[in-house]
Amino acid sequence: MEPIITKYVREPNSFTLDFYLQQGGYESLRKALTQHTPDQLIEMVKASGLRGRGGAGFPTGMKWQFVDKKSDKPRYIACNADESEPGTFKDHVIMERNPHLLIEGCAISCYAIGAKVAYIYIRGEFYHVQLVLEQAIAEARARGYLGKNIFGSGFDCEVYVHRGAGAYEAGEETALLESLEGKRAQPRNKPPFPAVYGLYGCPTAVNNVETLSNVPLIVQHGPEWFASLGPEKNGGPKLYSISGHVKRPGVYEASMSVTLKELIFGEQYCQGMREGRTLKAVIPGGSSVPILLPDQLDVQASFDGVAKAGSMLGSAGAIVLDDTTCMVWLAENLLHFYRHESCGKCTPCREGIDWLHKILRRIERGEGQMRDLDLLASVGAQIGGKTLCAFGDAAVTPALTTLKHFRHEYEAHIREGRCTHVADWRAREPIGAH
Repeated sequence: MEPIITKYVREPNSFTLDFYLQQGGYESLRKALTQHTPDQLIEMVKASGLRGRGGAGFPTGMKWQFVDKKSDKPRYIACNADESEPGTFKDHVIMERNPHLLIEGCAISCYAIGAKVAYIYIRGEFYHVQLVLEQAIAEARARGYLGKNIFGSGFDCEVYVHRGAGAYEAGEETALLESLEGKRAQPRNKPPFPAVYGLYGCPTAVNNVETLSNVPLIVQHGPEWFASLGPEKNGGPKLYSISGHVKRPGVYEASMSVTLKELIFGEQYCQGMREGRTLKAVIPGGSSVPILLPDQLDVQASFDGVAKAGSMLGSAGAIVLDDTTCMVWLAENLLHFYRHESCGKCTPCREGIDWLHKILRRIERGEGQMRDLDLLASVGAQIGGKTLCAFGDAAVTPALTTLKHFRHEYEAHIREGRCTHVADWRAREPIGAH
């Protein structure tokens, strides 16, 4: 599939309004405001089959339809641009190189649900991206694509950027709303859901950057065109962040008909493993999803395809691991991250993840005992599914999935009292190379 969202990202001035207008920018917004009612837009997005690109894959049109229209309170669009999932960097590319596509998507989405304000909640570390977004918003407002009476339609819309403080937990939609309100980024009890009680207690739709960036494409080309780009219920273009031990890591755009194997080994994508190495495993959707082995990769890189293989597409941040990777080290490294990022609200998460990390660190240092493996599984089972949000499930996955597929490496660490998986890439590195 020819790139659509990322078609012009390598052009020097792709982030400017003038460049965007040359490619037909904001015509979808004009079409939406002058030719469609809000309800028609919601039905259009539902018919397209657009699913949330942030991880859960929930149908976007259905989420918009759930927004409480009987309430007399204002409604909001909250754009999740936190992108803190390890291995994920696709939203960063859109915001930095094609920001007006996101802004146009925000404006159309506001019109669809009856909102007048959209907040782009951006990750705290993305300061330089924030500057690009704010400049783009200022350009759009100066030319009349945001503000009062857009295209003479009577529709008013403003888009604001809110920079977070660098919390992974803010990627969860209710924690994001808490942070937007100036509180700690901790999840809320659900129900009520954001569609009824969201930002400032008002009806809110929370959507990912990539999700909202697809909305102008649906308005421009129609829902049938969008749905035809991929498998059933997995339509439209999809961005994949691929990192790790491949020859050509990066962000790749494809339809979800592409397989994980093609993304890793295809000439137009990553072109296979680095020289002299073989594939050991892949984490297909960011660090919080189960590992897939090499014989499980001949599946479509879609929400449903990856689920059938036993994992999740998640944020489509594939981390490719070669035969030099110690899986005990991998789990301990990721648990160090999750231990640091726990918001501390739920006891199983706050206490259990710290316990998991201590067990893994003990094994990795060669101080573990065989009974630690059963303890690892037991502690993980007491965290997953027992927290307010999906953070607990995400945090235990690296330990449980590596233990499931690579138990022999754990046992070798314990028997030998050391890591037996020699990372020979270090041994081969020339002295003084850095």
